[in-house]
Amino acid sequence: MDEIFTAIGLLLFIEGLLYTIFPGGMKKMLNSMKDLSEQKLRVGGLIFAIIGFIIVAYIKKFLWKILKVSY
Repeated sequence: MDEIFTAIGLLLFIEGLLYTIFPGGMKKMLNSMKDLSEQKLRVGGLIFAIIGFIIVAYIKKFLWKILKVSY
């Protein structure tokens, strides 16, 4: 359960950082998203969800073992 809260916190941190560093770019991106069809948004969301899953699985499988050994 701690991992879920850590993941949500990291997501909010990164998103907040993007809005802080690139406020104009984020506004443009959000405005351009309203012109996309629901199907394209769905496919894009699925692609990002798969990429996120792969990153988490990689970290848990490989990097976690390295970190455990170093302690």
